[in-house]
Amino acid sequence: MKLFCSPPSPYTSKVRMAACHLGIELEEIVVNTADNPPELISANPLGKIPTLITDDGQAVFDSRAIMQLLHRTAKKRLYPKKHAKRTEAEVLEALCDGIGDCLLAIVYEKRLRPPELQSQDAIDRQWAKVERGLDYLDGHMPKLGKTLHGGHFALAAVLGYLMLRFPGEWENGRTRLAAWPGTFSERFKGYAELRPQA
Repeated sequence: MKLFCSPPSPYTSKVRMAACHLGIELEEIVVNTADNPPELISANPLGKIPTLITDDGQAVFDSRAIMQLLHRTAKKRLYPKKHAKRTEAEVLEALCDGIGDCLLAIVYEKRLRPPELQSQDAIDRQWAKVERGLDYLDGHMPKLGKTLHGGHFALAAVLGYLMLRFPGEWENGRTRLAAWPGTFSERFKGYAELRPQA
């Protein structure tokens, strides 16, 4: 299968880590979405990454749909079998992806708009959501348990993105959360290579 992706993207990172964990090989095609690459646009009219192309040519997007496909494709599970535990994992993934959405909105506001047109109010609103999400995670640290699941990879990806784009701005006494990537990397050896990279 082929994966249109970008190394800094937390959503790309989540999918790459999950595929590695499941033993699924992906041909990675690095693209710059700002260039509207035709091969990506023809697969995903939104022009967003990650976008997966299955062996039979089906385009699958966004990252959560890809994660569910990987779960169904692999020999081992990416999400727990018990309904309550699976919902817990999926909610964790949604929270982490939502934090990522807020972080990207801040990055795009600063990167794509000239300084005189940037809205500090918009940035502050997004950062407030990030802070609430991180506080929640720090107070409700997910257990790694015997097996890793999709929520763990989403958390690892968004914390990797924070370390990449917002170093020193998010830890703020959240010692348990700041320490989590180190614990996770002991369980998932590919984290240093597959977390968001510049």
